[in-house]
Amino acid sequence: MQFDYTLIFIQLMKGFLLYLLPVYLLIAFFKSPRFIGGLGEWAVNLVTNLTLDKDEYHLIKNVTLPTKDGGTTQIDHVIVSRYGIFVVETKNMQGWIFGKEHDAEWTQKIYRHTTRFQNPLRQNYKHMKVLEECIGIDPACLHSVIIFAGDCTFKTPMPENVVYPSSYNSYLKSKRHAILSEQQVQEYIALINACRLTPSFATQRAHIRNIKQMQNSSQTKNHSSAPPCPKCGRAMVKLKTRHGPHAGQMFWGCPSFPDCRGFISIQEEFTTSD
Repeated sequence: MQFDYTLIFIQLMKGFLLYLLPVYLLIAFFKSPRFIGGLGEWAVNLVTNLTLDKDEYHLIKNVTLPTKDGGTTQIDHVIVSRYGIFVVETKNMQGWIFGKEHDAEWTQKIYRHTTRFQNPLRQNYKHMKVLEECIGIDPACLHSVIIFAGDCTFKTPMPENVVYPSSYNSYLKSKRHAILSEQQVQEYIALINACRLTPSFATQRAHIRNIKQMQNSSQTKNHSSAPPCPKCGRAMVKLKTRHGPHAGQMFWGCPSFPDCRGFISIQEEFTTSD
């Protein structure tokens, strides 16, 4: 009589899958943008608490504020002091970082992989404007600070307020001109806490939902105004030429590149392809 190993094999596979699933979920969590971003924010919180005088610099973490359009904006860290209010945006990134102060987008390069992301100075400007409106403060009293945590290196000159965690403390302490009284400091701390949405998982979920809705709305708007690709018919995207004699010129490019190489010159509005 031949013994049937099928049932044993099935049981072994079930046990193997039950073991692998939690491991896979853990790996996915630790590699998620939410965890990576949270790790960078935690590092900045730690540096702030360990190196800055708590009687002078008052840290308020994870400040979610309502906006006029019914949405929300989330500030990683607000530090209130007599030297002004520091609005801090944290980026936990790897690789080489390229960008200029007035560029709409900056570039992250990891080996041959290139990713473009919103200029964090512009992102933080919105944070500052919403905070200014919420607490009624003079914008001259607000300082924008961008911190790049993680294993990243700037490959282009950065403004003085774009720093690594190691120089973040020094930048804050370079502002030594007192522009707020101690009474004003306490009043603004109270106003920020009164204006902010209650820190909770529900608030975080609602904020993420608002962001996705804005992104979907923006994509729909862009697609509705974009011409169809002359080769495959897909809605095109607006791009900028980076190299060559036409560097800086805008054009419509196919989102399926390099599989599809159709494009339209925006300046001359004619169709060409490779």
